[in-house]
Amino acid sequence: MKKAFLTGITGQDGSYLAEFLLNKGYEVHGLIRRSSTFNTDRIDHLYRDFHDPNAKLFLHYGDLSVSGQLMDLLASINPDEIYHLGAQSHVRVSFDMPEYTGDITGLGTLRILESIRKTGIKTKFYQASSSEMFGAAPPPQSEKTLFQPRSPYAAAKVYAYYIVQNYRDAYGIFATNGILFNHESPRRGETFVTRKITRAATQIKLGLRDKLYLGNLEAKRDWGFAGDFVEAMWLMLQQDKPDDYAIATGETHSVREFAEKVFSKLGLDYHQHVAVDPRYFRPTEVDVLLGDASKAKKALNWQPKVTFDQLVDMMIAADLELAQKEKTLVDAGFSCANSERIS
Repeated sequence: MKKAFLTGITGQDGSYLAEFLLNKGYEVHGLIRRSSTFNTDRIDHLYRDFHDPNAKLFLHYGDLSVSGQLMDLLASINPDEIYHLGAQSHVRVSFDMPEYTGDITGLGTLRILESIRKTGIKTKFYQASSSEMFGAAPPPQSEKTLFQPRSPYAAAKVYAYYIVQNYRDAYGIFATNGILFNHESPRRGETFVTRKITRAATQIKLGLRDKLYLGNLEAKRDWGFAGDFVEAMWLMLQQDKPDDYAIATGETHSVREFAEKVFSKLGLDYHQHVAVDPRYFRPTEVDVLLGDASKAKKALNWQPKVTFDQLVDMMIAADLELAQKEKTLVDAGFSCANSERIS
């Protein structure tokens, strides 16, 4: 039985990847941060008590800022594969917390690579790189495109990308970068724009709120389904030699288009309910991200399966179900938290 170690296991990608690996027969170990409240909603359906002899998912407390603990964990688990998904991953928040973003998103990767080097474990390492690294580079963007980061988050990811390449070349570690373009799902965090839109629109549909506030409506992104993208992560670590791959759908859509489509599918007038709030603009914007995944399609035999329309329908259906549960509570006299937050 192969063992995998995942950082960011409680996030969108981590939950889909944990599902994928468990279905492949892996024993999965995940890193989670200690908190006074549980943040394991996305993986609760996968978890069994560790006393259960059939348990294959194990969670370990730790933090990407603590190198000694990471080293101890990796030495103890001795995983065949490491998927490093953990990060401060919200681009707008990275402008408010640049030092923290650099420490966790950039140096967090270095700490894991150093742990691999110092423990001497024989493992394959996957780094979750981001299309945000391309920044102002003209589309389409691929592995050959020069990075032009436009945020502290993107700059930290560029550092992590190059330190992966350095440790691969200097120490012979099987380390690969997956440059993933935007990927969404019903499990996406509610402060990310796609989920923010489907969440608000379904609440508006059921009369739980009236307005949705967004930032730059003209920003264009290459949006795919997270469940498709985690398969590409796994495929990268099944290769004989490590390499770097861009993962994308090859289509681009604006935030405005995404919002209009969601509201239209719900029978709502987009113009009546969507307003622009300057607080959601970034100090430096990324105008267009459009990925060229030709290399991955040829070398990994990977193709996205879920179309843009199918993704939108999937997210609407999940959030409509959630909104219906909220409406039931409101009708019963309970309050519904639907106020805007800075994000």
